[in-house]
Amino acid sequence: MATMSNNLITQLNWRYATKAFDPSAKISDQKLNTILEALRLTPSSYGLEPWAFIVVKDQEIKNRLMTASYGQMQVAQASHVIVLAVRTDVNDQFVDNFTSTKEQAAGMPAGTLAAYNGMIKGSINSLTAEQNIQWHKKQAYIALGFAMAACALEEVDSCPMEGFDASQFDDILGLKELNLTSAVVLPIGIRSAEDKMAMVPKSRRTDVIITK
Repeated sequence: MATMSNNLITQLNWRYATKAFDPSAKISDQKLNTILEALRLTPSSYGLEPWAFIVVKDQEIKNRLMTASYGQMQVAQASHVIVLAVRTDVNDQFVDNFTSTKEQAAGMPAGTLAAYNGMIKGSINSLTAEQNIQWHKKQAYIALGFAMAACALEEVDSCPMEGFDASQFDDILGLKELNLTSAVVLPIGIRSAEDKMAMVPKSRRTDVIITK
């Protein structure tokens, strides 16, 4: 356990927000699948998984997304761009499908999770549609953290990004038709030897841990 813990901290010190990727370097399918599995295993409120993860490797699409990211070149240079999107259709039917699937997976009689079903519906129906989307976007950042930690352990560089036009991303990727909207973006790949940010010492405050 100590070795794994030390390795995690070592790799978190290794990672940084990569500003320039080597466009000729592609990450392996094995590493990509590990990162995507970490995303899939991310916990969510009630276990609803109100998201989808769009993996973009097509260069033409990456170029279009770069333009919609205010010209930030790492989007076009990255081996892959992962767009963390959230659902816009989490409603009563979505919850019914969710609890029914859980009952079937666990071999439970239909209706076993009726009380849980009602509790979830009470929560989502107490919020406006926009408030629900904002709630789901907050959860997307949990997934972002899982993905970035997985990237670090696999020695895959990454750059979390909020600087993009979500509406343009949604249009480019056809997300509206899928009842999805972009929340946050994670270009991943291999750092460029010319990325000066790689040489900048990591600096973190030491007063952020408060023990009571």
